Amino acid sequence: MARRAGQIGTGQIRTGQGFWALAALALLVAVSGCQIGQTTRLEPVGEANVDVQHAACLRKGGDFRKTGEYMKAGDHRTARGGFFCLETTADDGKSCTRASQCESACLARSQSCAPLKPLFGCNEVLTETGIRVTQCLE
Repeated sequence: MARRAGQIGTGQIRTGQGFWALAALALLVAVSGCQIGQTTRLEPVGEANVDVQHAACLRKGGDFRKTGEYMKAGDHRTARGGFFCLETTADDGKSCTRASQCESACLARSQSCAPLKPLFGCNEVLTETGIRVTQCLE
């Protein structure tokens, strides 16, 4: 079968002006996101992230702890390998009737603000509407 000039057969790519214009446009789009002289700062991960969190905790006056330090020894449900910032609250012992009146939690039995945040273990606390519930945090 004879082909006429400009006819495309099976498996052939026509490399005319339209193809090159499309290729140039694709290249332009691909590099348009690049900006010379600007760098993107990535968030720290792994140990570097732990170091950042540790420093932030100390700046707030907190105590950086490994999870499980305030749990019962041998408790298999305790998360392993994590860290948290244990902070004292400014409103420790203040009288309260609902959660929003305290930095941490409103303790139901004493109706006073908790001395620490986060408040680990199971504690009876008052919700925002003043309902007594048991809250457990491990």
